[in-house]
Parts: sequence; structure tokens; C-alpha cells
Amino acid sequence: MPNRTLKNSSSSYANLNQNPSFKFANNHALMIYNSDALYTFIPKNGCSTMRLSLAMANGCIRDTKDYNWIHKNNGTFVANLAETIKAKYTFVILRDPFRRLASVYIDKIVDRTVEAWSLYDRLDRKVELKELTFKKFVETIAKPGFFRSNIHWRPQVDFLMYAEYDDYFCLEDFSKAIPLIEEKANIKVHDARNLTKHGLDQYETINDKDFSNTLPVEIFNLKDKGYAPSYESLYTEELKELVSTLYKDDFSLYTNKFGKENLLF
Repeated sequence: MPNRTLKNSSSSYANLNQNPSFKFANNHALMIYNSDALYTFIPKNGCSTMRLSLAMANGCIRDTKDYNWIHKNNGTFVANLAETIKAKYTFVILRDPFRRLASVYIDKIVDRTVEAWSLYDRLDRKVELKELTFKKFVETIAKPGFFRSNIHWRPQVDFLMYAEYDDYFCLEDFSKAIPLIEEKANIKVHDARNLTKHGLDQYETINDKDFSNTLPVEIFNLKDKGYAPSYESLYTEELKELVSTLYKDDFSLYTNKFGKENLLF
């Protein structure tokens, strides 16, 4: 059995159940029971595909048509301490931070999902969602009290349960990861993108203008017609620098595991 070292257990000498860093990561550590494998789910990193696959592998749903079950069951397969330590196989899926943040904006802020309204409340409703361009969104979450306020833009490093996983997979190269995950975790990976309608693969992308200051309603109307800004078109040089600084630990982890070739910039 591999020797598992937990990443956040010693970050506080308080009882482990009162260690916020450990508890947060633990809440995103999910078990695949028939293989004693542990998967750490990070929002916007192919997590709907993986949570759907876990739900089917763990016998809770029979068909992909029941995919909405996953949205009320994020905590259903959370590992206890013994399962975490005894896990026979551990893996996590990472994503280029530039793409992850752009995806959050296009999926959550533009479409005014619950995450957008939560941000609106945190802003004391002083900034209207209709005014929240990508530039304003990034500048907003860079403020104290906002950066870790939502799991969809919270740094990926915060989700890690272990000091080291058996495997780190790159979402930008996920097609190559699938056969390995299926073999090592004894699970069938079911693609949820056509079900959730998330991701730019659902749209024809536009890359011939600067969308950093485009109002959300304009992007929403484009999406309604089957188009969407490319991730690149949301970034100015200033925003690239700001995101690089904000997510420096995520970039360090990502490039350490995969190099720089799959980064957006």
C-alpha cells in the first residue's frame, strides 16, 4: 500500500475536524468504492464528467440521462480519514488557470447562475451583474475577501488532499488521460459536456476582437446564437499579468507537472 502524506493536516495543531484547510480539501476528495480509488474534484476541471462517472460507478444512477443527480450530491462520496489514508490509487485533474478562469466567466457570470448572484451579494449589490465585464470580474476577485469566496475560481492548490498524488492529469490533454483513469481507477468515464452544455466546444469561437470589456449580455446573446468569445480574446496584457500573479501557485503546480506547452499564454 502506498504511503499517503496529507497536505494540510499539520497546517494547524487544532483537532483535524477543526482544521479549515484540511476540511476544505477533504470535502472534495471522492471515493470510487469498487477500486478504493480517490479522486479530488476541482470545479471547472472536467468535474461534471468525473462526478457523473463516479455516480454511475458507485451504483447511484444507472444512466447518463440522470446526470442532474450529481448537482445535489457533491458530498455523497466524500472520503473519511481511513479511506483517504488507505486509498489504493489517487488522482487529480488540473487545468491551465487562464482557461479555467475564462471558463468560469463565460459559464457562470455571463449566464447569471447562482455563483454570479452570490458574487453580486458579496459586492453588496453595488456593482450590477450586467456591468461585470471579464476585466471587472478579474479585478473584483483580486480584492481581499473575494479570491477564495467561491469554489469555481478558488485556487486549485487549495483542493489538494495529498502532498503527492499517484497521478496528475491535464485537462488540456484529457483524451490521453481517460484510458489511464479507466484502467487504474476501474471506472468508465462518461463525457458530460453535451449534457451540461459547458465548455467552448459547444460553440463556434470568435477570436478577432478584444472581449475583455464586452458586457455580459452581449456575450450571452452571442452564445444564444451558437457563438462565444475565445478564451484568448478575453485577456489583455494587463489581465494576463494580474491572473498570473493571483494564481501563481496554480501556475507553479501546473508547469511543474506538465510544462508550459499547454498554457493559453
